[in-house]
Amino acid sequence: MSQGASLRLHVPEPTGRPGHETDFSYLHLSRAGEVRKPPIDASPADTSDLAYTLVRVLDDEGRAVGPWVPQADPELLRRGLRAMMKTRAFDARMLIAQRQKKISFYIQCLGEEAVATGHALALQQGDMCFPTYRQQGLLLARDDVTMVEMICELMSNERDPLKGRQLPVCYSMKRAGFFSISGNLATQFIQAVGWGMASAIKGDTRIASGWIGDGATAESDFHTALTFAHVYRAPVILNVVNNQWAISTFQAIAGGEATTFAARGVGCGIASLRVDGNDFLAVLAASRWAAERARSNLGPTLIEWVTYRAGAHSTSDDPSRYRPADDWAHFPLGDPIPRLAQHLTAIGAWSQQEHDQTQADLEAQVNSALKEAERFGSMADGHVAGAATMFEDVYKDMPEHLKRQREQLSSEG
Repeated sequence: MSQGASLRLHVPEPTGRPGHETDFSYLHLSRAGEVRKPPIDASPADTSDLAYTLVRVLDDEGRAVGPWVPQADPELLRRGLRAMMKTRAFDARMLIAQRQKKISFYIQCLGEEAVATGHALALQQGDMCFPTYRQQGLLLARDDVTMVEMICELMSNERDPLKGRQLPVCYSMKRAGFFSISGNLATQFIQAVGWGMASAIKGDTRIASGWIGDGATAESDFHTALTFAHVYRAPVILNVVNNQWAISTFQAIAGGEATTFAARGVGCGIASLRVDGNDFLAVLAASRWAAERARSNLGPTLIEWVTYRAGAHSTSDDPSRYRPADDWAHFPLGDPIPRLAQHLTAIGAWSQQEHDQTQADLEAQVNSALKEAERFGSMADGHVAGAATMFEDVYKDMPEHLKRQREQLSSEG
């Protein structure tokens, strides 16, 4: 045998580091309106090109163009814009609350607001979402969820229905179709597929929607979920939020360098789309398309939402240590809020004056909700769920040894 060159491994590197502007040419963008929209009953193989292109509706002037323009009246889009603004205002105030030690931990979705809020408006009552910790927009887009109850969960206070058992950002709200968040990522996919299969077995009409980030696609649960979803044609939407970073690890480490995450769905026999996650209209249209497929017994859809994590991974993270501090300002897909505002203004359904007034009103609502939630306690004043509550809601009938432990804890307290 001839002696060849020494073997070597390829270790992906981000295209930008602190002090060096990021080269975003790796994203492979499509022009707004140029990507085709297949029929709802298209075979998974017929979506293969859509896993490599990028579904976009809004162009640089804020015009809605192309086959993916959703049928949506201006009031629905105004509702979507307010939901995005509300989510951002909520995040900003909760970050301050964490710095004030009222909350122990917080994770923002800054720059990603369109993904969750647009998707929420495409689902129906009774559908179940299996989110991660960056989809608070799924709740904030709903009229039947109050910010007070969300903040009480964040503060683990006396009104927290979870009684302090969850990490602050791991919400749980069954009535809102929001499954308890698991801090162990990628589990959301297999849970969503299983729930969707159960809905079909029961002959129900409700579908599931699972959420993970780009980094979690490297977990084995991701691949297991794709296999079961494909084999049983589970009525589920599988959302991969590619915000380019898994904490400090660039998305290429999870396999997004020479291909796309959407392509993995096609390879598993699942209809797949790659979508501009900062384009609210594209999010709404793609979510509706996937939901209709699931509800029509046409099987699952995997959607890769291309977006950008504008802020830190969490309140425990400093992104300036691993990427340029002004990265978000150069992200080619822009900010989802001004993009939708520009579109609504162009069609005469929005104005800068209304935008400013809405912003002020939402900030006032968030501040009011925070004050109301603080009446039930916060980390700062120590009024949190009592230690004895750890024994409750675990067993239907509490075993005797736990009753004794609870009594012992009470007597020592």
